[in-house]
Amino acid sequence: MQPSNANGVYANFINGKWQPAASGETFENRDPANGELIGTFPRSGAADVEAAVAAARAAFDGWRLTPAPKRGEILYRVGHILQERKEDLARAMTREMGKVLMETRGDVQEGIDMAYYMAGEGRRLFGAVVPAELPNKAAMGVRDPLGVIACITPWNFPMAIPSWKTMAALIAGNTVVLKPATDTPLSALNLAQAFADAGLPPGVLNVVCGTGSEVGMPLVRHPQVNGISFTGSNAIGREVNVAAAEQFKRVTLELGGKNAIIVMDDADLDLAVEGILWSAFGTTGQRCTACSRLIVQRGARRELEARLVERARALRLGHGLDDATQVGPVINASQRASIHRYVGIAQDEGAKVLCGGNFAEEGDLAKGTFYQPTILSDVTPQMRVAQEEIFGPVLSVIEVATLEEAIAVNNDTRYGLSSAIFTRDINAAQVAMRDLTTGIVYVNAGTIGAEIQLPFGGTRGTGNGHREAGLGALEFFTEWKAIYIDYSGKLQRAQIDS
Repeated sequence: MQPSNANGVYANFINGKWQPAASGETFENRDPANGELIGTFPRSGAADVEAAVAAARAAFDGWRLTPAPKRGEILYRVGHILQERKEDLARAMTREMGKVLMETRGDVQEGIDMAYYMAGEGRRLFGAVVPAELPNKAAMGVRDPLGVIACITPWNFPMAIPSWKTMAALIAGNTVVLKPATDTPLSALNLAQAFADAGLPPGVLNVVCGTGSEVGMPLVRHPQVNGISFTGSNAIGREVNVAAAEQFKRVTLELGGKNAIIVMDDADLDLAVEGILWSAFGTTGQRCTACSRLIVQRGARRELEARLVERARALRLGHGLDDATQVGPVINASQRASIHRYVGIAQDEGAKVLCGGNFAEEGDLAKGTFYQPTILSDVTPQMRVAQEEIFGPVLSVIEVATLEEAIAVNNDTRYGLSSAIFTRDINAAQVAMRDLTTGIVYVNAGTIGAEIQLPFGGTRGTGNGHREAGLGALEFFTEWKAIYIDYSGKLQRAQIDS
């Protein structure tokens, strides 16, 4: 059975089977570019969470005892299946999320890359062998899986982020219950189909669609869920962290960003313009790593603003499946209204709108939730638009005098995910690499484009210290176990005997 029937009615994936919500309730998923119905999805509740966790718990022992290289072979097959279906998956994602086809292809590619990367870890999962202090004694450290993992994912990367979380958890021997965002459930179900077709045993990966209150938080609080991997807003992340702490559960949080690009007077402005436009308006500004602040040295400001305004006004808005489109819609009407409120707040605080600043509703754009690419000037570091996450196509320009001031402004927010600097001065670049207090730093590139083989995450309010992707993910999804083997044939008492 496939995720949906001929009428476009989709199901949860629980214990290797496609199942409707126990209540029979559903919700609609619509294309944000034109309002067209994509399908109806199960509005799940406590009974569905219970069934999914029970399936994951029942599958855990068999999966953890499956040799890690064999687990890796399944991930390799998943990667191959995603590669074969890449174009269809990308087109489906563009319809449900809105970003342009070039970007959704990249989203699927991240899933492919992560499948192959984590599959390779099945032949590593490095532990440690160390000398023992007593004779005829061996000492080593190995990794054990945590158990059942709840993965709660956002709508802006509806295949990449579920892939980051589930594939790292699975290669380590955990089983998973995935709750995708209600705006983008289809991509997660398509990912589950790839796992099923690759031969993943029933119950190892389960997908339950529904709201945060009816599925997400019940998963967090479920006594048989051992760890939670959450990506989303700071407000919800705090709720998740507090609820998990009551049961001493391990939690990884990837939350907001207020990312900045610094442009020095000596920068290559042609390069900087390209990097800023891509970082600020790619994915319609709906990336946790999107550039929301442009911190520019005084000598370069006017020319840079003029170039950016000209280019931003020329960006083509439309449906992401149209090859001419450069900027797609905002995910939904509520998010678009929030973006617009922030533009009004900026004006009230003294900022100037250089371009954009309103809904885009000309012609076919009126059918969707489009917002004009917006550039704000005369922004000061403590304005709300310079401090709070907007998550839309809005760029705030902040003028500074020196590199030291630029770094201070960059670091003075509650977030710390990504930052960048454009400069030809290697000394300035080295200072920035040392002093920018974000989890990701780019030199002469924008704030987006992280690769899966390095840890992903941020400082301060962006998270709680854990990392996704790379080897950092395996640190979260495993427990260390120290093992001592005494082959002396007698009782040796460490420390006391010495």
